[in-house]
Amino acid sequence: MTKPLRIGIIGASANRGWAKESHVPAVQKLAGLELAAVATHSQETADAAAKAFGAKSAYGNAADLIRDPDVDLVAVCVNVPDHRDLVLGALAAGKYIYCEWPLGRNITETEEIAAAAHTAGVQAIGLQTRINPAAHRARDLVASGAIGRLLSARVYSGTVAFGPRVATADSYLENAENGATLVTIHGGHALDLAITVLGPLDDVAALTTIQYPEIQTGDEAARQARSSPDHLLVQARLADGGALSIEVAGGRPPEAPFRLEVVGEEGVLALDGGAPRGFQSGRLRLWLNGEPQHVDDGETGLMPDTAANVAGLYAVLRDDIALGTSTAPDFTHAVRVARLVDDVLLSARTGTRRSAADWPLQ
Repeated sequence: MTKPLRIGIIGASANRGWAKESHVPAVQKLAGLELAAVATHSQETADAAAKAFGAKSAYGNAADLIRDPDVDLVAVCVNVPDHRDLVLGALAAGKYIYCEWPLGRNITETEEIAAAAHTAGVQAIGLQTRINPAAHRARDLVASGAIGRLLSARVYSGTVAFGPRVATADSYLENAENGATLVTIHGGHALDLAITVLGPLDDVAALTTIQYPEIQTGDEAARQARSSPDHLLVQARLADGGALSIEVAGGRPPEAPFRLEVVGEEGVLALDGGAPRGFQSGRLRLWLNGEPQHVDDGETGLMPDTAANVAGLYAVLRDDIALGTSTAPDFTHAVRVARLVDDVLLSARTGTRRSAADWPLQ
């Protein structure tokens, strides 16, 4: 019998957080994976996480988890400013890696990490809806001509985050230098999903605004001015001539977080669903001319909704490692998306259209 892939999760709190909601259940429920270790900011919280999740080892120092010979793959699920050192450390230790998006705080860090990973083992960036089954089925329908020649597409991606009230744990998101903003996180996910379904872009133009200029942060509701955008509009020209519009909005109600609608000469295709924190953390439904379409979720079908997309990426990573393939979105892909996001922000600052020369995504 093949040995299970032993996973070490950095940032797996027993009390809250994305790792608890997605990574832990994905690793626990997928065949061929084993939760070998967890690491948090202290030994006490690491021990609590290990007990809650059934991990064999607990570390109050992430470097100790990275050095653990019983960990094959390191999952980096902490704040973006900590990604660089942890990922470089895991690469130096010869580990496989799953790092949450964004990979680095800026394009310089992202390119540095990707360069270090160039000759390393299998790695994946957490743009998990790139391998979402509904998105793949939508892509295949568009490519097969099920709706005829593509005319236009529009995306609405809402999130309850980046609204007028900001929790203490999320206050670091308000500093753009940390690399974790509405545009880099939610904008990056929305752009990557649109390209997955519709194909590459020729150029983009963008507008960013701050719709909640004064925010309240922390338990004491301290007031401060918001300095980074909480709303993004993108217009893009698809490589095949169609038009694309994307709206990414913070501080929105949770009832209808996501919709992608594709209009062709002979029909309309739609993806909807998602989750309040962002569509990447929930399931998507597929519609063709108003009729629901069956999508085979495979082994992720019985996962909690919050874990389904992350589990799909773990499954691809597992198979890449076992078979020697390269199907997971890797750090080179992360560089391309980061360059696209940078051009979106540059377009918003300068009012210019940006071409696809630096981000040949498909």
